[in-house]
Amino acid sequence: MDDSKENLRVGAAVRRRRRALELTLAVVARRSGLSVPFLSQIENERARPSTHSLQRVADALGTTAAELLAAADRARCVDVVRAGDEPGPDPETGPVPKARVRPLVRGHHQMHALEYTGDHGESSELQHRNDELMYVAEGAVEVEAEGRAHRLGQGDTLYLTGGVRHRWRATVPDTRVVVVTVADHIDAVDDPRR
Repeated sequence: MDDSKENLRVGAAVRRRRRALELTLAVVARRSGLSVPFLSQIENERARPSTHSLQRVADALGTTAAELLAAADRARCVDVVRAGDEPGPDPETGPVPKARVRPLVRGHHQMHALEYTGDHGESSELQHRNDELMYVAEGAVEVEAEGRAHRLGQGDTLYLTGGVRHRWRATVPDTRVVVVTVADHIDAVDDPRR
């Protein structure tokens, strides 16, 4: 692996993928031609696989080395996004007059967070693979989720599990909404103990 991947923790991505497929280390070892102890060391971040070994693991898991690296955890990541950082275009509707979208988390992480400010009109119907939380910091919004309308005011939150169809719009000028979602490259797994 090259030095640019130095602070990536690929072992957690390997473990998540293996568990999502309900495979044992022994099965992955047999498929990849690597030993169970070596795979265990990779998953526990005690060994860093070479590019060739990572590709063998990826093949055994039905994915690519690039996808495993993209899903890898970043070790000890601290990133500050300042209030004055320039917002980008709205990913749902494109540029909208008097409406801004500002990413609150930069990079490829397990969580995405966006701040919507201004007069956001009704979005097209959305459906995310993973969970989402909406927090109204200022103003008010109306959210339609699974055919039911929800009115949210300042300080209210709305939690949507993955797969819920929804759309939302600001109902008060200068509304500010923070939306936090689990990244799409993460497979959210139900807790079997529930």
